[in-house]
Amino acid sequence: MTGRVAVVVPAHDEEALLPHALAALAAAARHPGLAGVRVETVVVADACRDRTAAVARAAGARVVTTDRRNPGAARHAGARHALDHWPGGPADAWIATTDADSTVPADWLVHQLARAREGWHAVVGTVVLPPTSPLAAPHRTRYEATRPAGGAVWHHPHVHGANLGVAAVAYLDVGGFPPLATGEDRALVAALERHGHRVLRTAHAPVLTSPRLTARARDGFGAYLAALPYPAGA
Repeated sequence: MTGRVAVVVPAHDEEALLPHALAALAAAARHPGLAGVRVETVVVADACRDRTAAVARAAGARVVTTDRRNPGAARHAGARHALDHWPGGPADAWIATTDADSTVPADWLVHQLARAREGWHAVVGTVVLPPTSPLAAPHRTRYEATRPAGGAVWHHPHVHGANLGVAAVAYLDVGGFPPLATGEDRALVAALERHGHRVLRTAHAPVLTSPRLTARARDGFGAYLAALPYPAGA
């Protein structure tokens, strides 16, 4: 465990931001710690009216097209496509997900696979905003309210499709992402925990995500950002 990784990226009209996300994923896939591991990126172009699919193909990603306008269905379609097109069973496979408006760190995948080799069935990470965003400080204050002082390990309460990884066997055991317009990531993690799978919540390798307030997913991270106190004069 683990010899194959599918990185699933749902995208709805993301031709502007997707290249940055895919470039970061390519860098993460080239990490020397992943020698011998096959990594494939699957972009799910969901109800797109722009060049999202073409941009993804040009970057070397596999493209799945859907017309659901549903992040949960899109993530599951990408994961299912990867598993259905890989030879062999899911025993040595890992599914990671991020978002088209997010950029992963270079050690993102190698960190997840290291935890998988320790026996974790899922890795639930955190997100950060660009330091130049006026929402970065209020986000951190609210987001890290439960973080212990003194550098103690923070088993955070957050779940983000932008920073999530799960063993394929565990993913299939709970039925994968449900077809929810929002909260499909939280629903998956809750199902994994109910079924007794080992879920690690870690603040290592946070993913940089967009501070845009008009997010693609209704009632998702964009809605959370819109509810933050906007700094005066920003």
